[in-house]
Amino acid sequence: IIIIIKKINMNIRIPKILLILGIGLSAFPSFAQDDLTALLGDTKEKPSPVSATFKTTRIVNGHSIEGVAKGVMDIKISHRFGRLNQGAVDFFGLDNAYIRIGADYGLTDNITIGMGRSNVDKEFDGYAKIKLLKQKDQGGTPLAISYVAAMSLKAFRTPVGESFVLADRMCYAHQLLLAKKVNTSLSVQLTPTLVHYNLVDYSSYSNNLIAMGFGARMKVSSRASVNAEYYYVLNKWDNAQTPYTNNFSLGMDIETGGHVFQFMLTNTQAMTERNFIGQTTGQWGKGDIHLGFNLGRVFTIKQPKGFEGSRNSTYK
Repeated sequence: IIIIIKKINMNIRIPKILLILGIGLSAFPSFAQDDLTALLGDTKEKPSPVSATFKTTRIVNGHSIEGVAKGVMDIKISHRFGRLNQGAVDFFGLDNAYIRIGADYGLTDNITIGMGRSNVDKEFDGYAKIKLLKQKDQGGTPLAISYVAAMSLKAFRTPVGESFVLADRMCYAHQLLLAKKVNTSLSVQLTPTLVHYNLVDYSSYSNNLIAMGFGARMKVSSRASVNAEYYYVLNKWDNAQTPYTNNFSLGMDIETGGHVFQFMLTNTQAMTERNFIGQTTGQWGKGDIHLGFNLGRVFTIKQPKGFEGSRNSTYK
């Protein structure tokens, strides 16, 4: 730099301080704008993933955006009692209970698998939930998106004189979960759903049902929230003998340590997509309401690296 300046004008007298500064700057490598920002420190907060959109993996009957953290197992025991309008003789439905026992496990923080068995048609069910996109704050991604693929099998005994066809007992469901945590208290979710029945009751019925699920959670305290869930079937089955209706449920979540209690009122007694989306028969206006609950307990099966001896996050 000094030699070039002297060649341009030999009469220019350069102060010593500028010469020293010029030599020092020429010795440093050039920085891009991002490098300079990193060197000086970025004062703007970067987007980070939003957590606890819902309390657990279910809103009421249907899936929520939440999965189980890697290496964690969530054991769920679910009950749906009979209809409240059965009266005092049946203890307002408490004498007639359906039960499902299931387990959800986090293969990774983004993939959850689960399976269960209920006494409705002796049904086995399984599913996989894959997190496709995470909501982020500070102007980041506005939505969380997950995909759920589920299947179920009726395992009741074949009636005398009838043949057993495995495919006829299968049902499949595909769901896209679109959720947003609006603020610290309110979360909402849309759930476009396709349910495929290999065998339907009437030839006039379609084997595919298309439904839209709506879910919401309102936090009322640090450990409790109220939930609502509604599934509207777009191509609903209509038949005088089997008048199916849309499923609507109200619930409350209460967290106590490693347990999450979910209490609900719903117009369905079943707990798989085959039944509560496409084959709900109860009507709220007639008192066909079922009291129910989900009880979840989490266990850390595989402690993640770096968290040995500590309690890791339960839901992701």
